[in-house]
Amino acid sequence: MNKTIIQTSAAPQAIGTYSQAVKVNDTVYLSGQIPLDPNTMNLVEGDIEAHIKQVFDNLSAVAVAAGGTLADIVKLNIFLTDLTNFALVNKVMGEYFNTPYPARAAVGVASLPKDVGVEMDAIMVLNTTL
Repeated sequence: MNKTIIQTSAAPQAIGTYSQAVKVNDTVYLSGQIPLDPNTMNLVEGDIEAHIKQVFDNLSAVAVAAGGTLADIVKLNIFLTDLTNFALVNKVMGEYFNTPYPARAAVGVASLPKDVGVEMDAIMVLNTTL
């Protein structure tokens, strides 16, 4: 097994005992991202749409550091404290992804780190064609 820890200053640093991502062969497991500004490590200002965009930006930065892009994501997990924001997630996701879209799950949760409303993690596979 070829295992590599992915680390980039272009995404928020880990706020716990985890890596931003772990690459095993051609598969990259991206840890959950919340709407933190990677430069200040504070939550971005703005509404839930701004938070959703920051989460996608953070995931994108980790994907690039691992040698891929959001287009290489095959599975996306979305955690929302308010599922009424799911339609907005779909709208924003359409700005970041093209078909074919990754497999996806959306889960309503009671709370998330730093009391944010959205968190996402992903699995990315490199060197493949969909």
